[in-house]
Amino acid sequence: MGSQQLRAVNRRGQALLRLGHVEGKFQRARELKPWQGQGPVQVGEWPFLGPSVASGGEVCCRHQQKRQGSSKRSGALDDQPVSGLLRPENLSREELVDVLRAAVVDQKGPLVTLNKPQGLPVTGKPGERTLLSVLPELSQSLGLGERELQVVRASGKETSGLVLLSSCPQTASRLQKFFTYSQRARRPTVTYCAVTDGIPATSEGKIQAALKLEHIDGVNLVVPVKSPSRKDILEGVKRTLSYFRVVATGSGCALVQLQPLTAFPSQLQAHMALQLCPLLGDHMYSARVATVLGQRFLLPAESTRPQRQVLDEALLSRLHLTPSQAAQLPLHLHLHCLYLPGARPRDPPIKLLAPLPSYFSKTLHCLGLHYQ
Repeated sequence: MGSQQLRAVNRRGQALLRLGHVEGKFQRARELKPWQGQGPVQVGEWPFLGPSVASGGEVCCRHQQKRQGSSKRSGALDDQPVSGLLRPENLSREELVDVLRAAVVDQKGPLVTLNKPQGLPVTGKPGERTLLSVLPELSQSLGLGERELQVVRASGKETSGLVLLSSCPQTASRLQKFFTYSQRARRPTVTYCAVTDGIPATSEGKIQAALKLEHIDGVNLVVPVKSPSRKDILEGVKRTLSYFRVVATGSGCALVQLQPLTAFPSQLQAHMALQLCPLLGDHMYSARVATVLGQRFLLPAESTRPQRQVLDEALLSRLHLTPSQAAQLPLHLHLHCLYLPGARPRDPPIKLLAPLPSYFSKTLHCLGLHYQ
């Protein structure tokens, strides 16, 4: 093996180590095929998780208990709050491309799917390490030649999980129309898995809230708006909707499925804070939930500034964390399931599933949260 090949192998091995949470391949309901056919997208029967879903319905997220090595307590987190998290700013462009190559879990026709690490932004300022900034190099690395990848669907910077890319502009356009159509028809196309600090009052339901973006102290924050007027709507206030379903509870926390029916920045974080159950690792909106004598209540969003999440002593003990380590916990929000249209209008949808990150799985183990 030549020295250049050896260096490439070493780089790929290092990328796999950096990407410690990619622990398996996507599980799919059926083979993923390139988009076929012309004209508007048609949707047939559709899996719809709402308040009326039967308690015995399918749970989309599937816990992969893939353990490495042994320890006195397999659920205990490492000395650092989380090991193996990606720090894009510490990587060269070549190293980031290697990490993304290791994260690719499916490539069929023009479509490429990968399991994005938490902490990697999709877009950003010029010069920042982002997914978009290295797509030309990633396209070349995957042997696509002049067919450069573009983003069709992706999770945000602090969120881990599914990213859908396409090297065909026509396929990308048709899929984006499909997602737009589904959103207008109030049909969910994505399911997130989340861990909440607190247990929702009901096992399933919907969250409706009017939200707006405000620039406060140099930070864009999502703020709820009560009884928005028509003028508010024209000025950027948006009525938002999400469905939630509690999958498991334990240690004062919950494993929750979330399906946003609208698209708004930080929608799921803001919605769960309104339910008095902020997401674990939410260092933006968890400060809005206060506790006095065991009772939780909301603080005014306009006057509550973001701060590192504070967890009670019992929860810190369960997670084997110090308060300073808890302040560094990543957001426990994972884009786990994505539905795509079938190859023909009457075909059932294709379901893509992304494994949970290893830190997410360890948290579930520590809290005694198990899938039904």
